[in-house]
Parts: sequence; structure tokens; C-alpha cells
Amino acid sequence: MAVINCKAVVLKVYDYRDNDKIVWLYTDKLGKISAIAKGAKKSKSKLFSITLPFCFGEYTVFKSKSMYVLTEGKIIESFQGFLKDLDTLTYASYLCELIDISTVDEESNINLYKVFVSTFYLLNSNAVDIDTLLRVYELNLLKCTGYGINFDYCSMCRKKIDKSEYISLQYHGGVCSECPKAMSFKISKAAYKVLKVLNNISIEKIYRLTIPKDIKKELENLLKLFIVNNYSRTPKSLEILNFIKESEKNE
Repeated sequence: MAVINCKAVVLKVYDYRDNDKIVWLYTDKLGKISAIAKGAKKSKSKLFSITLPFCFGEYTVFKSKSMYVLTEGKIIESFQGFLKDLDTLTYASYLCELIDISTVDEESNINLYKVFVSTFYLLNSNAVDIDTLLRVYELNLLKCTGYGINFDYCSMCRKKIDKSEYISLQYHGGVCSECPKAMSFKISKAAYKVLKVLNNISIEKIYRLTIPKDIKKELENLLKLFIVNNYSRTPKSLEILNFIKESEKNE
């Protein structure tokens, strides 16, 4: 029975039996795992606070016959402030949901893990534009899971390109003026240029960027298509937030 110490973020939590929880963790060493936390529903349990949604900490687990068992942990950052604001709560849920739908159990991806944790800290800081943060996160998620978008070469003929008005969903990249545009998404040249910048920038440096509102919407629509197309699931978290915002507009 190997005991494993790892750092992780709590993706989601389900109640199990009378006093236990099933906790989904995204870890640095094991990737995504589910673990039973015995007695964690009790407020006096040592596992109670470290199994709250969004918590980032150090965890000790071991593998039983059927699943992992969480035995102890230590909070690094609780991120419970996310729960105080509906928008921030929904964005944090979206970040976790993307990890859940884009990864398989027990497949470590340290680059994605680092991007995920960094994005949580930036979301918590209130120091960056949220839309820009989400787009950079989505681009990094696609890259880290093998679906990165190529903005430097035509995705069909491989000719070098500096700009384009089309991005192929099938071939994951820009399309030059000479290649067919079937199964491609039309965007403005300005949006293409911004995407190239976001695709290459370190996530910690995005506070320097200012993106026009109309460009933000183009990027959001494009990356939503890539996510649904590649992971075969539509994230529910942002749909809920968009529904709430539309309802508020109509009041």
C-alpha cells in the first residue's frame, strides 16, 4: 500500500453515506483522482476544511482495492472567497469543469496543473481582466491536452502565415488565402492577431493586456467551439452565468 503525498485542488465534492465524502482532486503527481474522505462531512473532522470545493493544499492518499483514500491534508490556499460572489464562483467552477472534461483519471499533466493553479490565484487576485484570463486558460488547456491551435502556419498546406481570417476546427489552425475554408471559423484579422499573442504569453503577464469588447466576444465564440468540438461536452458553468446575466438584462 503506497502512500502518496501530493499537491492538489478540489474539483468537486459529493456526499457519500452518512459522514463521508467523495472528493475529486487535480494533483501534481497523479493527475485527476477521486478519493473517499471518511468522516469528512463532520465539521470537527480533520478532513472537513481540506475537502471544501476549490481548496488548494497538500494531500496524503493511498490506493485501496477500488479507489484512493484521503487520510490527511494541509491547506495552502482555501479559495473560499470564490463562494461570496456569484460571478467568481461560476468562473472558478468553469475552470474546474474544464479540467474534469478534458482529462482522464490518473494521467499526470504537470504543465496543465501549473496553469490551473496559476489561474486560480489570478482569479482570486481581482487584478486581471476575467475574460482575458479565461481565454488564455482555454488556449493553454487545449495545448496541454494535445489540441493546441497553430497560428503561424496554414493548418492545411503548412505555408507560413502572419494573419488570417479563418481558423480550421478540423486541422487546428489558421488557413491561408489559397486553401479551402470548409469547416473553418471566420474571425477578424484583429482577433487573429490577439489570439497569437494570447497563445504565446505567460499567463502571469496577462495583466498588461487590454482587449476591445468586440474582439473578446470573437475569441469567446471561437474557443467555445474548439472546446465543445474536442472534448465532446459543453461546460455548464458559463451557460448558467450567461443565463443569469441575460435574465438581469430583461428585468
